[in-house]
Amino acid sequence: MPKFAANLTMMFNEYAFLDRFAAARNAGFQAVEFLFPYDYPKDEVADALQHSGLELSLFNVYAGDWQAGERGLAGIPSERGRFIEALDQAMDYATALKCEKLHVMAGLVSRNATMEEQDKCLVSNLKYAAEIAREVDITLLIEPLNNRDVPGYFLQYSSQARDILRKVDASNVKYQLDIYHLQIMEGDLERHILGLADITGHIQIANVPMRSEPDHGEINYNYIFDLIDQSGYEGFVGCEYKPLGKTEDGLEWLSSYIY
Repeated sequence: MPKFAANLTMMFNEYAFLDRFAAARNAGFQAVEFLFPYDYPKDEVADALQHSGLELSLFNVYAGDWQAGERGLAGIPSERGRFIEALDQAMDYATALKCEKLHVMAGLVSRNATMEEQDKCLVSNLKYAAEIAREVDITLLIEPLNNRDVPGYFLQYSSQARDILRKVDASNVKYQLDIYHLQIMEGDLERHILGLADITGHIQIANVPMRSEPDHGEINYNYIFDLIDQSGYEGFVGCEYKPLGKTEDGLEWLSSYIY
């Protein structure tokens, strides 16, 4: 049976960020994840996490100016220096927060580099980052994103991610399997979940098309959760969805998995 982590960037927005940890614990979650913690001192985040008694399953390396449209630095040749700075910052936070997984965002397709140059840049940066991360037992993750929510993102397909991981050839760099993005871009979920099991380091869920609770929409998550068990994946499943209303009001789906 999967175990679930609440994504505090999307869920429990009724609360201030540092209060969402306790809210997630009270709702029955065992762990949390979020996009970026960098607006808050690491000690404050660590304190909220410790008091909640939850595990932190994942967060992202700084991905650039989000409001300006940046969606990652690792695959953009001109941003090598910024990526290294962001990696150092993420490692600092991950150590303080005892987080063992970091998502490295590739960035958008660049006007100033070819796809081949971006691919080489991403592979090179991941190889560098893997050596740094290995010293503190951290796993790095890459995630294809759909081109509807994130137009122009460099990494969009599972086959592309597998090819990048093959080139990086590091045991601590894995695939972040987001079922919401995968359904939009490729479908055929059973084949992909089982076929990608050998490289999967983290799983996230949301329904399609609304990116809402997993008991709404076109994906049969009862079946998907059985597939996740069948695949052998034993990590947390991140609930990276946007509640249709108040977060707690939409958690009936979770009760059968935590009680």
